[in-house]
Amino acid sequence: MKRIKILAAIGIAVFLALLSSNVMAGTEKGKLSLSPHFGGYIFDKKEQINNDPVYGLGIGYGFTESFGIEASIDHVDTVVSWPDTAVGKTNVDANLFNLDLLYNINLADDTKWYIAVGSGYMNIDVDKTIDNTDVQSHVALGLKFFLTDSLLARGDARQIVNWETSNINYMYTVGLSYLIGGHKATPPPPPAPSDSDGDGVYDADDKCPNTPAGTSVDIMGCPLDSDADGVYDYLDKCPGTPKGAAVDMNGCPLDSDADGVADYLDKCPNTPAGAAVDMNGCPLDSDGDGVVDYLDKCPGTLKGAAVNENGCPLDSDGDGVLDVNDKCPNTPSGVQVDANGCPLDSDGDGVYDYLDKCPGTLPDIKVDANGCPLPIKEKVSIELNVEFEFNSAVVKSVYQEQITKVSNFLSTYPDVNAVIEGHTDSKGTDEYNMKLSQKRAENVMNYLVSKGIAADRLTAKGFGESLPIADNNTDEGRQKNRRVVAVISTIVTK
Repeated sequence: MKRIKILAAIGIAVFLALLSSNVMAGTEKGKLSLSPHFGGYIFDKKEQINNDPVYGLGIGYGFTESFGIEASIDHVDTVVSWPDTAVGKTNVDANLFNLDLLYNINLADDTKWYIAVGSGYMNIDVDKTIDNTDVQSHVALGLKFFLTDSLLARGDARQIVNWETSNINYMYTVGLSYLIGGHKATPPPPPAPSDSDGDGVYDADDKCPNTPAGTSVDIMGCPLDSDADGVYDYLDKCPGTPKGAAVDMNGCPLDSDADGVADYLDKCPNTPAGAAVDMNGCPLDSDGDGVVDYLDKCPGTLKGAAVNENGCPLDSDGDGVLDVNDKCPNTPSGVQVDANGCPLDSDGDGVYDYLDKCPGTLPDIKVDANGCPLPIKEKVSIELNVEFEFNSAVVKSVYQEQITKVSNFLSTYPDVNAVIEGHTDSKGTDEYNMKLSQKRAENVMNYLVSKGIAADRLTAKGFGESLPIADNNTDEGRQKNRRVVAVISTIVTK
């Protein structure tokens, strides 16, 4: 008995030593295993059997990396103490036969936990006189450690429940498992030198650990600062900054006045916010009038135009036409002028409107200094001839200019009256055509009234189809007969 305990102690020491040695990964899938082991067995106090070493052998098979099965046989050489009997202390041989289902949990390539559940029976032989067999079940928690690809160190502890007595025993063992058959596991590659931040510089040499992924680094593993502005390239949003230029936290040159031109290039610092500037940072003067754009209230001034302090061209005579464009400077205040700044002469008689006492003089009429016609007597006249569509009294827009000229004539000679004559072609009844011709004459008359001619100076008279001027048997002739006409004349003094 003492020898077995010594062997157990030695075995535990060997097991711990193996755990500290170099290891390699392996696999149990598809392999048989032979597992000699030893340890200790702890009986329930109710059984009055001494706790003593246990040793045995397991035979298993790995179905997958996770699941396997194992049958084992174990032996305990101990004594029993039954003080209430005459037997006293007596030698006991206890033999255990178990079948386990194993579930492996990987911790690393070379280490795994395993859980075993199973059942079996224990045969107890007391000094060759008492032989007793009990069914039992158990659960175990263990650890496996690959020493080579076919040799494992292992150890576990398990709780055992006797079905008949409900007594609870415990067993702990250590041992080896030798794997037979199957495929050899590919040994893991040797560990590469560590580069935690992935910058291409091994941790042992890296002076700047934890560099962000993808960052360019120097041979010491520190991020590059190519333009030496104090901001690493991977943070620098403005690479290539000239040496000595002051930069912000993003590595971009400072622009103190926020005009878009960096301070080191800005020849006009402190430009007001929002002012447009040139490449030198100076405010623009787009029209070259001497007033910068952000102060210029009249941008786009013509080159050479005189301007005031606001950059607006001068209009010395206040006629609304700038001096640079004004061909008639010094126009009196309040006088209407044309685009050239010259007073208007609406009737073209050579006398400006503001001096013209006879506005609306007809063209080619000679006038005096006041714009009034000179006293020369002569006959003046104007003709009106407006044609209409068939069965229509609508005055077509093409004749508006002609009617306007008649209106101007009547306005020029306010003592002249006019008869507006309406006519039709021969289509339709006499009565209908009379009404239609009257309507045509009235429509032309109303147009003249709308132009400011007094109605009492005008007479609309319809003549129906009675006075044709062309053949009513042709389309062309009938078109000419559908008309309104007037001949207006007077004697004037010029």
